[in-house]
Amino acid sequence: MKVVIVESGAEWDSFVRDSGGATAYHCFGWKAVFARSFGHTSYYLAAIDDDGKWQGILPLVHMRSRFFGNFIVSLPFVNYGGLLCDNDVAAALLLDEAEKIRRSCGANHVELRHIARRPENLPTKQRKVTMILKLASSAENQWKAFDPKLRNQIRKAQKSGLLFKRGGLDLIDAFYGVFARNMRDLGTPVYSVEFFRNVLEAFPDTTAIAAVLNEGKVIAAGIASWFKGRLEVPWASSIKDYKALCPNHMLYWEAILFSIEQGFREFDFGRSTPNEGTYNFKKQWGAVPIQLNWQYLMDEHGSMPELNPDNPKYQAAIRVWRCLPVLLTRVIGPLIVRNIP
Repeated sequence: MKVVIVESGAEWDSFVRDSGGATAYHCFGWKAVFARSFGHTSYYLAAIDDDGKWQGILPLVHMRSRFFGNFIVSLPFVNYGGLLCDNDVAAALLLDEAEKIRRSCGANHVELRHIARRPENLPTKQRKVTMILKLASSAENQWKAFDPKLRNQIRKAQKSGLLFKRGGLDLIDAFYGVFARNMRDLGTPVYSVEFFRNVLEAFPDTTAIAAVLNEGKVIAAGIASWFKGRLEVPWASSIKDYKALCPNHMLYWEAILFSIEQGFREFDFGRSTPNEGTYNFKKQWGAVPIQLNWQYLMDEHGSMPELNPDNPKYQAAIRVWRCLPVLLTRVIGPLIVRNIP
């Protein structure tokens, strides 16, 4: 068996489609999205046996900056990634090659964003969970499964005169306006609008923008992505001034309705920190937490990274960011966040 760097996507995507543990982010199209949006170098590795049969893959993205460090991630900016393998031999060969690349790049670590731990002996962080809702067979049964408080909040959004709209690139600017403002309010640098545009252009048949409007103005919006029977909303935001109208409840209910109509089995609310605000919002829908295991290749005496908002050294920067004009954050945010995985 050998490991090769893959430069075209036909065989890669065929392997992904046939693999039970694959996620949307394992698709080869993300390689171009990362390159076009952030300029990062990627190494898409495949383990191929002597008969030419693919046994496993590992997509890697190299990120390097003076402030945030030098590291490799599988995969950055999204919830999942890591090894996708048929056997442990392929997994070991791919990890060996990843370690060689890490050393040649002078990177401090390789971060593997796994759901299940693989292998067991790697240093692992378990700070985040993903929230998964098993979908009912019909909208009526799904509605009955909600508790009365949640149903009332959805009804409130409907009775408030809010309207729902689903589209694509025609809604990109409206989505980004809401998203950029919300990220500013959270104290988080925002991605460029080109990143989201590249995602929609790379996956036109499996992505869409969901939007909630109040008097013609988009006040909540999210990007939905679906793959192999699961729909995920990895990026969603709303304008806090309209919280009393419950636009988020309309947004997610309409996304769930679409999922059921398409025959999907699961709805992925995305990753959260247990017991925090977004976690509790997702839990009320009946979503169940699934542990995420972020695993690391690094030197024997290395330490796992702490590039997260809870790190005390970033708190002052977050407070300052919240005070900046939104237009300014849209200019300088993408220059910063391109190096934060």
